[in-house]
Amino acid sequence: MREHGGVRTVSMGRHGGYVEHAYRGGWHGHEYRVRSYWVGGHRYAVAYRAYYWGGRPYYWYAPGFYYRPGFYGWAYNPWAVPVVYAWGWGGAPWFGFYGGYFTPYPVYASANLWLTDYILAENLRLAYEAQQDAAAAAGPPDAQQRPLSPEAKALIAQEVREQLAAERQAAAGQANQPAGGAPVPESTNQAPPALDPTQRVFIVDSNLDITTADGGECGVTPGDILLRTGDTLVDGAKVGVSVQSSKNGDCDPGSNGNVEVADLQEMHNHFREQMDAGLKQLADNQGKNGLPAAPDTGTVASNDVPPAEPDSDVQAQVQGLQSEADQAEKDVNQPASGRGGTK
Repeated sequence: MREHGGVRTVSMGRHGGYVEHAYRGGWHGHEYRVRSYWVGGHRYAVAYRAYYWGGRPYYWYAPGFYYRPGFYGWAYNPWAVPVVYAWGWGGAPWFGFYGGYFTPYPVYASANLWLTDYILAENLRLAYEAQQDAAAAAGPPDAQQRPLSPEAKALIAQEVREQLAAERQAAAGQANQPAGGAPVPESTNQAPPALDPTQRVFIVDSNLDITTADGGECGVTPGDILLRTGDTLVDGAKVGVSVQSSKNGDCDPGSNGNVEVADLQEMHNHFREQMDAGLKQLADNQGKNGLPAAPDTGTVASNDVPPAEPDSDVQAQVQGLQSEADQAEKDVNQPASGRGGTK
């Protein structure tokens, strides 16, 4: 990671990264940040609303548009006929590698189940790429992996369904608000969404260490599942969690510990980003490949923030940072004689 002049550049390995900086395109003079991602050869941008609580900065995902309520109803309610869907993951390296952990649903009775598999797959792809970039030796794909339990997967499916209901309500509200949207509470009393009493389940989206009850640490990776168990802050910025599912990391299912609220908020933001990306795929492919036809795939512009555009040079910035990291590693590993030392 590199920070300079209010711009943060983050490399996620050779497969991508992002550039983040201030974005003043929102309403009410609120502070926004925009992340320009370059991932898998594609550029896209995501906006966040900056929010200060307890003297610490947090960021909320700020979608640039919503679908009309009818589409969310189609996604929320059971489909008339269960769908058999061919994902096309059979030849994907990540899918084979994590075959001992993740099994897609055989049929989809509703969109929230389809979105659950979509979101989990995206996180496992990230985990695989990170593992490959780090050249980690995990052994045979199925050797140590613990299968994702049906109970843990059901928690994610329910979380998706609740988020669909929340977005449907937000979409309906766009038409009833003046330009600029409804005022959002500022910094003093409202906790981040990650601490909302209804928000308990989180999909890990990056390699993360959990502080265990004995003061030690154990690790989780993208695609693992956490359940927030605490409501009271620990050490001013952490909260209690329980590991519901993990592939083959240090943290056993059932392990308890604490994580930073900011890390949980990042997971929540990423979950919403991935869910919206999945909804776009559903909207673009409704009526095709076995998916039922949706009644309405039109969109409504967000009253909170205009759509963000990705920086044109994000690829160059991310690749440049990764090249610097590669060179630094090469310099560290180079024998002293190769750096002008004594033979």
